[in-house]
Amino acid sequence: MALVVAYFFRRSLSDFPRSQRIVSMAMRLAMLLLLVLALADLTLLKETDEQFVIVLADQSLSIGDEGATKAKEFLSEAVQAKGENKLAVLRFASAAEKVQELNESGDVDAPPSEQSGPLRNDSPHEAVHETASIGEVSASGSSISHEKRKQLEGTNLAAAIEAAAGSMPPGYVPQIVLLTDGNQTAGDALAAAAQSHIPITTIPLPTLTEPEVQVAEVNVPAEVREGEPFYVNVVIQSNHEDEGLVEVFRGDHKVISETRKLKAGENRFRFQQSIQRDRLAAFSVRISGVGRDTLLDNNSDTGLVYVSGKPRVLIVESDPNLIRELAYALEDEGIQVDVRPPQGMPETLADLQNYECLMLSNVPATAITQQQMQIARTWVQELGGGIIMLGGEQSFGLGGYYKSTLEEVLPVRSDFEKEKEKPSLGMILVIDKSGSMDGDRIEMAKSASRAAVELLGRRDQVAVLAFDGDTYVISEMQPANSALKISDEISRIEAGGGTNMYPAMEMSFEMLFTTSAKLKHVILLTDGISIGGDFEGMAQQMSSAKITVSTVAVGDGSDTELLEQIARVGKGRYYFTSDPAQVPQIFAKETVTASKSAIDEQPFIPQVIRATHALADLELESAPFLLGYVMTRPKPTSEVILATESGDPLLVWWRYGLGMSAAFTSDAKSRWAAEWMTWPGYGKFWTHVVRQVMRKSDTRGIQVQMARHSEQAAVSVDAVNEVGQFINDAEVELTLINPQLQRQSLRMSQSAPGRYSSDFQLSQPGSYHMEFAVKQNGQTIYRQSRGMIRGYSDELRIRPTNETLLREVANASGGRFNPTPAELFHPTAVRANRPTPLWPWILAAAVVLLILDVALRRIDFTLFLSLPSPAKS
Repeated sequence: MALVVAYFFRRSLSDFPRSQRIVSMAMRLAMLLLLVLALADLTLLKETDEQFVIVLADQSLSIGDEGATKAKEFLSEAVQAKGENKLAVLRFASAAEKVQELNESGDVDAPPSEQSGPLRNDSPHEAVHETASIGEVSASGSSISHEKRKQLEGTNLAAAIEAAAGSMPPGYVPQIVLLTDGNQTAGDALAAAAQSHIPITTIPLPTLTEPEVQVAEVNVPAEVREGEPFYVNVVIQSNHEDEGLVEVFRGDHKVISETRKLKAGENRFRFQQSIQRDRLAAFSVRISGVGRDTLLDNNSDTGLVYVSGKPRVLIVESDPNLIRELAYALEDEGIQVDVRPPQGMPETLADLQNYECLMLSNVPATAITQQQMQIARTWVQELGGGIIMLGGEQSFGLGGYYKSTLEEVLPVRSDFEKEKEKPSLGMILVIDKSGSMDGDRIEMAKSASRAAVELLGRRDQVAVLAFDGDTYVISEMQPANSALKISDEISRIEAGGGTNMYPAMEMSFEMLFTTSAKLKHVILLTDGISIGGDFEGMAQQMSSAKITVSTVAVGDGSDTELLEQIARVGKGRYYFTSDPAQVPQIFAKETVTASKSAIDEQPFIPQVIRATHALADLELESAPFLLGYVMTRPKPTSEVILATESGDPLLVWWRYGLGMSAAFTSDAKSRWAAEWMTWPGYGKFWTHVVRQVMRKSDTRGIQVQMARHSEQAAVSVDAVNEVGQFINDAEVELTLINPQLQRQSLRMSQSAPGRYSSDFQLSQPGSYHMEFAVKQNGQTIYRQSRGMIRGYSDELRIRPTNETLLREVANASGGRFNPTPAELFHPTAVRANRPTPLWPWILAAAVVLLILDVALRRIDFTLFLSLPSPAKS
């Protein structure tokens, strides 16, 4: 650039004197240099002892009224003592909030421009006093939002320190002040302090001083033998003398209820218990009826006990009395059996963990919730459980299991190829598409309709109607093998409008009346809230024409009386569900039931298709007739062990995840197995099947130890072989299922001879179920299940101020322990370099030179120099 300026200087046509042009060129070069320096962002570093102090104010629930008051007073005094220094506050509990700068009055200041990044000021009206008041509200247990309470139920000192260090602006002597009781529930404050490279001054705050009683510990042995006496050891903490009712529950059953005196401090009680039938028992202890107590969330806690003993099987049967013979046969072979109706289907993993095998006998999918199905699948897939489905008029396809969660687990599909001689079916699906069906309801109705069409045979016919204030033909009556076309037509249904059900029923009658199918059926899905009509008369007219009508009432507030009456008069079935997710199972059940083709009730002799060691000692050739079965199709990778004489699957099993599932398409009771129940091999057959499928648990060479500290769990496995030698270099896998049924797989590392260890986070309260597998050469040699419960947060525990940790944090970071507010701002030997940008000054100088250069190129200054001097008088 300088060469360019020189070139134009030499070629200039200006007639100004050479000296003036040289000065102009020099100014241009100087201006060019100044612009380059401005772009280089020259900065002047100036030493300063001005401090920037960020105060971390603990607002967790363990800080009581006294602690909140002390924090408020400390902040007020610090504001008065800060002088020219800067002071900001960051409030925290389980997570840190934003940094806010404080001015002389204690209000939040707008941060200086150089702090516009981390030091945002979104709420200029907030004050120091609010910081204290929030602590007071929390400690006193007053009403606060659920989200805020979840944050306050924890103390993460490490996260607060890291947030403050990241928010510290340059150009100041930094200091972090930690106002807390030091009782952290997450993170490592000492490690965070050492890595911050900023002095951390710690100010201890008193913990909750209001009257408080809590169940501090429930200690039970990890494993006991069946019937073996053991103790439930309970620790109850109180900060005052009191009296309360101590209750001990095993599951839902109260086993202990005693009034006990409580002294200030630690109170230890022990209660003797034994377990006869449970595999996994949860012992909950609750304290109530105390005279003075502030927090109620910490008045109960739970411990889990695993019981070793005979294997246990749960049979869920629609009529429990009909399956008693199977239960007795299994118990004669040393297997404990519980029998429940469908209402007793386990709703938690903890309940299912009591059993090695689950048998479903004639239980429809409509009697099981999606959550229960999901729990059963998780139990089999991730925790190694076993499940067996028996046949019946409400099992497999007849029970509505097509495309259900449980069908994924089973080794057979609930659809099948209908035989040619089976009667053809003409079916119409009538869907309410009014505004009340918007959202999940209409989407589930469409999904259910598509699945129903898929279940129909090649000779069946189907049509789809929808109605709101008017009636619409979504899909004309046509063969069911046009499933893709019909599915596409169904997908175009959109909810909206009023409700007029009668014209839709009338149209469905007219369409079916002219259909040549042998069987005719209508499925009506609605909430029943409609403009009036002769619904009973239309249902009677359909019944007279041999057209059956089933109704599905969706949602609370449905006209259940009307829909039940229509189904009764129409000789169909009535269903009610408040869960739209059950609609596909209802439609699947209805479709297969209406087709009258899923059951074959011709007597047959079971045929052995695949020899297996599990049934090797049974003479199946001598087994008597079975009188019927449900038609299914085996999945590609399943093992068909027994089949019917027509080749349909009878006994099929496969491995699903860590567990196994089996399907027996006949039953085990008097309807189809009446002759089998008199067969000498009946009990042994079912015992072998159950033992093949049930969860395998070999604990002889494995010992599991578990410990929990706050939200962190540590587990270890000690493994030895048959002669007591340590098993080294094994693969030990831990499958962890959290309270939300989410799976985590962990590889445990060897930490000592025969010992394998791992740890994991207990991120939320509830039950955590674990499956340990010890493998050598790819083969599982030992397997064991365990569980752990995380109760209330450690934030709610009665603990003194942790001054030891606060001193260690101050020492590790080069800070001070418990100084006065005025001492915070005493000058130190540390200095900071405050950068002062020079580009504005350099740019201003360049502008001045530009003005002078313009003047030199426009004005001939030699004229002024050559003017004669004024004459002297």
